Amino acid sequence: MNYSKVNNITGWICFFIATLTYVLTLEPSVSFWDCGEFIASALKMQVVHQPGAPLFLMLQRFFSVFALGDVTKVAYWMNIGSAISSGATILFLFWTITALAKKTLVKADEVITSGQLISIMGAGAVGALAYTFSDSFWFSAVESEVYAQSSLFTAIVFWGILKWEAHADEPRADRWLLFIAYIMGLSIGIHLLNLLTIPAIAFIYYFKKSEKVTTSGIFKTLLAGILILGVIQYGIIQYLVSFGAYFDLFFVNTLGLGFGTGVLFFAVLVIGLLVMGIRYSIKHQKKLLNLGLISTVLIIFGYASFSMIIIRAKADPNLNNSAPKDAFSFLSYLNREQYGDRPLVFGPNYNSERVGVEQGKTIWRKGAEKYEVAGKKSDYQYSDNTFLPRMYSDDQKHAEFYKEWMHLDESKKPNTVDNIGFLFSYQIGYMYLRYFGWNFVGRQNDEQGQGSGFEGTSLSGVKPIDAIWHGNQSNLPPSTVDNKAYNRFFFLPLIIGLMGAIWHFGRNQKDAGVVGLLFFFTGIAIVLYLNQKPLEPRERDYAYVGSFYAFSIWIGLGVLAIKEWLFKKLTPATGAIGATVIGLLAAPVIMAQQGWDDHDRSTKMVAHDIALDYLQSCAPNAILFTYGDNDTYPLWYIQEVEKVRPDVRIVNLSLFDTDWYINGMKQKQNDSEPLPISMKESQFVQGERDVMPYDDYKIAGSVEIKNVVDLLLSDNPDDKVAMQDGTKSNFLPTKNFKLTINPQEVISTGTVAAADADKITPAMEWKFNKGYVTKGTLAMLDILAHNNWKRPIYFASTVPSDQYNGLGSYLYSEGLALRLLPLKADTTASDEREELLNTPVLYKNVMEKFKWGNMKTAKYLDPQSSDDTFIFTNLFSSLTGSLIKEGKTEEAKKVVDKYFDVMPDKFFGIRTVVVKYYMAENLYKLGETEKANAILLKSGDYIQKELTYLADISGSKGSLTGTQNVQTGLYYLDRMIKTAKAVGQTKVSTQLEKQFAGLEARFSPYFGQQPGQ
Repeated sequence: MNYSKVNNITGWICFFIATLTYVLTLEPSVSFWDCGEFIASALKMQVVHQPGAPLFLMLQRFFSVFALGDVTKVAYWMNIGSAISSGATILFLFWTITALAKKTLVKADEVITSGQLISIMGAGAVGALAYTFSDSFWFSAVESEVYAQSSLFTAIVFWGILKWEAHADEPRADRWLLFIAYIMGLSIGIHLLNLLTIPAIAFIYYFKKSEKVTTSGIFKTLLAGILILGVIQYGIIQYLVSFGAYFDLFFVNTLGLGFGTGVLFFAVLVIGLLVMGIRYSIKHQKKLLNLGLISTVLIIFGYASFSMIIIRAKADPNLNNSAPKDAFSFLSYLNREQYGDRPLVFGPNYNSERVGVEQGKTIWRKGAEKYEVAGKKSDYQYSDNTFLPRMYSDDQKHAEFYKEWMHLDESKKPNTVDNIGFLFSYQIGYMYLRYFGWNFVGRQNDEQGQGSGFEGTSLSGVKPIDAIWHGNQSNLPPSTVDNKAYNRFFFLPLIIGLMGAIWHFGRNQKDAGVVGLLFFFTGIAIVLYLNQKPLEPRERDYAYVGSFYAFSIWIGLGVLAIKEWLFKKLTPATGAIGATVIGLLAAPVIMAQQGWDDHDRSTKMVAHDIALDYLQSCAPNAILFTYGDNDTYPLWYIQEVEKVRPDVRIVNLSLFDTDWYINGMKQKQNDSEPLPISMKESQFVQGERDVMPYDDYKIAGSVEIKNVVDLLLSDNPDDKVAMQDGTKSNFLPTKNFKLTINPQEVISTGTVAAADADKITPAMEWKFNKGYVTKGTLAMLDILAHNNWKRPIYFASTVPSDQYNGLGSYLYSEGLALRLLPLKADTTASDEREELLNTPVLYKNVMEKFKWGNMKTAKYLDPQSSDDTFIFTNLFSSLTGSLIKEGKTEEAKKVVDKYFDVMPDKFFGIRTVVVKYYMAENLYKLGETEKANAILLKSGDYIQKELTYLADISGSKGSLTGTQNVQTGLYYLDRMIKTAKAVGQTKVSTQLEKQFAGLEARFSPYFGQQPGQ
């Protein structure tokens, strides 16, 4: 059969296998993290977080059409969009591998034999299917995130340069290079990962065009590739917009023309210069110049997808992140200025002293008639700067991590050697190679690794080797063996990939070097560029899928190595078939078999339902304060797409410190009226009231919150304090706040029932818990001062307590949200003080309104979903305990029955033991002795197995591992013993005592020792 036809058919077979896999395992609705924001924004063409993904949003909007108006299917069809994009990635990967294999095996003008044909197709299938079932790529393939489409564009670009290489000697072959330039321009509107292929592309061009490869030529090509990457990354993406912004500044502020005239003039100037340059290159036959200029034009054409961001920002949609409506706000949006900078080549360590402040560039904002100065970008100057600063974050948690990881004492100032050590041991060794191991070696579980060495690691399944890496593995715990992400590949995909790499370098150094360069720039180079801080809120393996893509090429070529090295004596066709079968079994088959259960999200609805439950926890017209991604983005999705509870106003406290976000809160959104914020825009624009200090004026008693707000908003110079830079700032003179309560107002608005009038406090008094006030905090205080209890105020249950601003004593749980109620505060100063509950409302929500995301029956719960089982179990336990305390035994039993009906009977880490213990306590009080005994006994067994594993590791390492888990496990095991004894369950307590004694004996050598982790 014709090679081209076989190549196409086999490639499409791989596409269908991959796409079917992803369609069968994708999440039927919204997923956690950024997916909710992307889906909501794609449907209504809104503006997502910096730096935006306009082309991704437009493509996903197309897939939403297939929902045919059913808003509950929009997320599903957008997930289908990712599945198809991922399947197409596999198609182009297949064609890339076969192109490389054919180029190496078959000489020009040589007829392909059947053995060669089978070998090439086998290599393509093994490599492409290995990547299909690789852990990180599979994860992104089944949800509406940018990484699936980003991978597709990367695959197309790398395939495109191989097509150019195959036809480079033909007329008009350079059209492939122009195609690549346009695809790269388009990819900027999805993700910047695609640009990292440029150095590899430069080498393919050099090797093809150069008659003789030289060392100097290699270095020049590498430099040229990096330079082109820099020109696109900075010159086109950033400085093109920057020049436009400063042209606009000149035209508006100096020439007195309207906003946008400078940008228009600059655009015409750029277009004119490019046209002139292209005409010149044609006239004078400057082929390389012509190619470069037309490529630049096509990149800019593709990059023009970002015009959608400005167009939609001007329309003021509900989700309008950063509101990039003008030249300077758009520039800030593209530069991700909201997220700050990280030092790369030279900078401070975590304990470097600040010795001054350096004023940087002027920050501009759009005013009524011209651009206004919003301040100057200031950067701290530090002592003890070092080359390659990797341990730079001065966050206390990060500083402690650096010291522990690198075994540094308090007085040590890390030098370059220390920083490079952290780079190789943590940033590369832990945060990259661990992810690499997940994909091609095996995985321990899906618990997030935070550098502990006993969870979230890479395990091969070959215990002696795993023990060398991670300590004694003879007694693997339930958190590993019962975890669906316990995937054992026994090093087989890694071995085949290494064989393929060795074979490739032996047979074709140039192409192998190009693949190696792609592997480096999409892996290690990203590590160097990101300069990742420790203790990330989630695993970051998705950032490195490009390098896993490159390694999968070598897995495919490993088939050729097996054939050549192991099957020399067989006929070529038989050897090719045998090598393909071995390759399939050792890589994609085992990866699919091991990975299917922990990637099958087809029955999980947790993100969808928990978003619904957050909103259903709120009374009508509520204001709900959220904080993180997972208590905000799914809520945006379900409100914007499915139109659930459009009366609730979601306020993300992480964004509340920005003027554009406060502006949005002052506008009507959906069925929610503007928030009661009295501040005028001029009082909170960028540069105004960003941070206001606390200066204790020793004011007696508490100050009315309205007076505090008035003082912070005052423009009277007498109400301000002088700052070090000579300016004056509003300030906070006391932390003791008060909100006087009008009981009639509280009752008439339905905040508190008339029957509970005696519980209403005359005044809410609290102590502010920070040493400064930001404009977001001021906006919250403004709401409190002017709301007059007309709108219910809630905090999501996952908001950190420091974000309550001292109001914790007045927050009552009504589900997944805590309601601010003016009830007399509980002054009990006990650590065991019960959580404040609004029991009747909470009971109704749990029993009638909440949905449970198929937690009990879902085939797989990802880490975020399993964390939510902890939240819900705690909620059930608290509600049950409150009902028992109120004497409502029957209602309490119904809640318990509901718990067993909807929550999985499974342990998700030691934290599950904690919440199950409190549930067991309630069961004993309800007379449900058998159920309580079962929980305690299962908990005891779980603790014993988990801590036995930690004792084994501690013994092999010579220091205590998993300190917190050990302490928590022993503490609650002891409490379970006491509880069982107190209710007369001697058999249970005896069993638990035996387990406790055994564990205590194992860990007693480490008690009092400085923890090793």
